[in-house]
Amino acid sequence: MLNFNGELLEGSVKFLDATNRGLQFGDAVFEELRVVNGSVYFLEDHYLRLMSSMRILRMEIPMEFTMEFMEAEILKTVKVQSSMEANSIKFTIFRNSGGGYTPTTNTISFLITAENLDSTFFTIEDADYEVELFKDFYKSAGMLSNLNTNNRILNVVGSIYAHENDYHDCLLLNESKMVVEALNGNIFLVKDSTIKTPPLTDGCLNGILRQKLINIILKLEGYNFLEESISPFELQKADELFILNSINGIVPITKYRKKSFSKATSKSLIGKLNAAARITLSKTS
Repeated sequence: MLNFNGELLEGSVKFLDATNRGLQFGDAVFEELRVVNGSVYFLEDHYLRLMSSMRILRMEIPMEFTMEFMEAEILKTVKVQSSMEANSIKFTIFRNSGGGYTPTTNTISFLITAENLDSTFFTIEDADYEVELFKDFYKSAGMLSNLNTNNRILNVVGSIYAHENDYHDCLLLNESKMVVEALNGNIFLVKDSTIKTPPLTDGCLNGILRQKLINIILKLEGYNFLEESISPFELQKADELFILNSINGIVPITKYRKKSFSKATSKSLIGKLNAAARITLSKTS
């Protein structure tokens, strides 16, 4: 089941045509959210990021497109799922059809899809998660790289490379050969008492959980936080590496080349991340 401009449709229905600008030009932006028991994790943050992304891409924002409207449409979609306990949501905005590179209209449509999740909380699995650098292509450093647009060809090709070589994920580099992020989320590195992640100026995604976790770390005693570039040479010297995204939470990396990593910091932070999510839900309920 999906939601197209407020109308619930069966997932198999054909409702987009060949002139769709998301298909033709990658003219679309999206948010991935987690919904638990009818409440949206970090709703305000996701809404504000979506509005900011639309403004950067010069999309026309309808007057009715409030945070309450966004929440209502998400929950309307979730209610027809087989389970309402935990769902991942993809909320996509694309410019309406017309024109070539210069659109004839700046109005937008939205599409919401939902999938059931196994757990109502962020959890860490005791499973191997091996990564490698993806060096065939680089991610550009700049503001457009900070946005969740549907131009994900780099991630698609990188994911195929990972699958062909039996890796669970790959780490992306920018033109300066610095580690930007993983295919599936922001990257964090732990060395001794220091936790670091690449700055937005390096081209990483401006993830909602990225800033939430940074705020958590800054309040912790015994840790030093750095937002600075990560060299590939630092990876094998790290004590821990982990990936962060809005759907899975923290995903510890267990192996990079010959180096194996622990999960101690990841396991310590996952509880604090769940607590931050619950506080957000209590404020909005």
